[in-house]
Parts: sequence; structure tokens; C-alpha cells
Amino acid sequence: MKPLITALVDTYNHERYIEQTLVSVLEQGLSAEELEIVVVDDGSTDKTPAIIQRFLPRVKHVRKRNGGQASAFNAGFAESRGEIVAILDGDDWWAKEKLRTVAEALEKNPEVAAVGHGYCQYDEERNEGKIRAPAGRQTLSLESVEATRAAIPAWGFLLMGALTVRRRVLERIMPLPEEMVFMADTALQAAAMAMGALVLEEPLFYYRQHAQNLYAVDEASVERLRRKYAMTELVHERVYKMLIGLGVGARAASTLLSGPWLDAKRWRLARFGGSRREAFQTEMQAFEASSENPSAGYRLFKYVFVGGATLLLPARRFYGMRKWYADRQMGRYRERLVGDGASESENPSSNSSA
Repeated sequence: MKPLITALVDTYNHERYIEQTLVSVLEQGLSAEELEIVVVDDGSTDKTPAIIQRFLPRVKHVRKRNGGQASAFNAGFAESRGEIVAILDGDDWWAKEKLRTVAEALEKNPEVAAVGHGYCQYDEERNEGKIRAPAGRQTLSLESVEATRAAIPAWGFLLMGALTVRRRVLERIMPLPEEMVFMADTALQAAAMAMGALVLEEPLFYYRQHAQNLYAVDEASVERLRRKYAMTELVHERVYKMLIGLGVGARAASTLLSGPWLDAKRWRLARFGGSRREAFQTEMQAFEASSENPSAGYRLFKYVFVGGATLLLPARRFYGMRKWYADRQMGRYRERLVGDGASESENPSSNSSA
């Protein structure tokens, strides 16, 4: 018998979408002996629970108080039995060949612990879709800094809906810290890469963009942005520790996470301020994570001029000056004087640096 697959669906107030989501799971063409379907309703207050009930007994409906994404993953995994776990958000849906394709890839590649793939990004407002897919198959790992840098561009193909993992991945990291109300999928993605993930070219799921996406934030909403960046900091701190526990080297873990983590810290310090010490630590961490074999002059510039400025100026004023410096592309003058920062500009997740 083939290993049992669990389709783990997490949902919250998805009354407009959950039926399409569950139909796409049922249309995978697998029997109840081959596929179990676990739907975690994270305390929905709309018609989502009633719609899920229509699919009983084919689906297992797990209802809980609203606690966020990590708590939903924990509850769903506790109810699952599959040796392969495919994860899907309640507002997205799978292509019909999704599960057979990823299960076959796992069977043919026993050395990898997870599979991701391309997808169709569907914009609900515009009613249009765009295919997002890698140029070719790629195996991701965090075995070294070099391997991690190569994995970062393909990280986006491990979205929930695209990510399927062997059970042992979740056994290593569950339960997740439930303070990760959203962005908890970062932990699953990072663990998949740490244990080896294969990315396929085929677009096998539909990622729906709509106004209620938890990570979709209006840039004019300061409080929502503050919540988003605060969660980014928290999640990346927890995931860094998780990766170290999985045996990933500190430099590789920092390389993977530094872009969004440091962007969040810089945004918070620029908007709301903070201590000079925190600004100094943030800038030195950014330098160490993003620069490989920097020139002596560039290193001196970072430690003396940038580091010194963080300790002399209030954080908000320092980051105001940093923005002014970046907006006017002043780095070109620094390059002429002290040399370049080698690979510092290679991390696509990082903001322009001083």
C-alpha cells in the first residue's frame, strides 16, 4: 500500500472560498484509504463551519478557538496520520494532478524531505492569474552559506499549497510556538529546506490574492504595518533558534533569514525609534550576514562610520539619514573611496544598505 497522505487544510472565515478549496482536494482522485482530509477551523465566525459540515464524513473537521496559524498547524498535525502531509490554506485550491505528482516525486527522491512547486497567482480583484514557476527542478538545502544563497530565490515555491512534507519534518519541529499568529508557515518552509526540499517546475496550485490575506497590509495603515513587522521579527527569531536545533550552521541560518528579519527591525527603528545599542546590533548583523570577503576599507567604513553613527544618533534620526543616503545613491562615492562590500548587494530580500 502507498503511504497515506494527509491533506491538512487550515481555515478562518473563508466562507467565500472553503468549498472550492475542499472540492479541489476531493478531486485529487484518491480514495479514503489513500487520502485523509483534516480541516482545522480556527474559530471562524462566519458560515465556514457550516460549509465544512457538508463534506462530512469524508473530511475530519477540527474546530478550535481562534489562536492563529501556528495553533492551527499544531491542532491539525495532532489529528493527522499520514506519512506525507500536504498543506493548503482555506482560500487557495489545488490543481487536479497535485497530490499524485508530489507523491511520485517523493517516492523517486527518497533523500529529500519535502517537495514544492510552481503555482498560479490569482488576483481576485483583477480576475487574472499569472504563472510563477522556477526555470527548472532544484534541490534546496541549508548545508552551507553557498547552498543557502542558492536556495533563497526558490523559497517562494514552498508556499502553503505548494509545500508537501514527509511526516518526519513535522515531528522534528512540532508543536510550533503559538505566539506565531501568522507567518508560522516560515517555520515549515525553513525546516523543509534544512532537511532537503525538491522544487518542481509544474504549477500545481492556485494562490489567491485578496484583501483579507493576513500578510496583505495597506502600506498606509501604520498599525497594521507595525503588527506585520513585529510578527516578522518574532517569527524569524523563533525560526533561527529552530534551525540551529536542526543542525543548521549559524551563518547559514542568518543568511536565510537576515533579509526580512533585518528589514522589519529597520522599519520599526525608523518609524518608532529604539535604543542606540539595538540600531548598532542591527546594522552590524546586516553587515556580517550580507557581506562576503569585504575589503578592509569597506569593513572600516561599516564599523567606524556606520557603527559610530548608530551609537551617536537617536535611532530614528540615524535611519532617516540612512534613507537619505540610499535615496541619493551615495554608496557610489563610498565605493570610490573604500571599495565595495563584495556580495552585499546579492541578497534580494535586503534593503539598500549604507
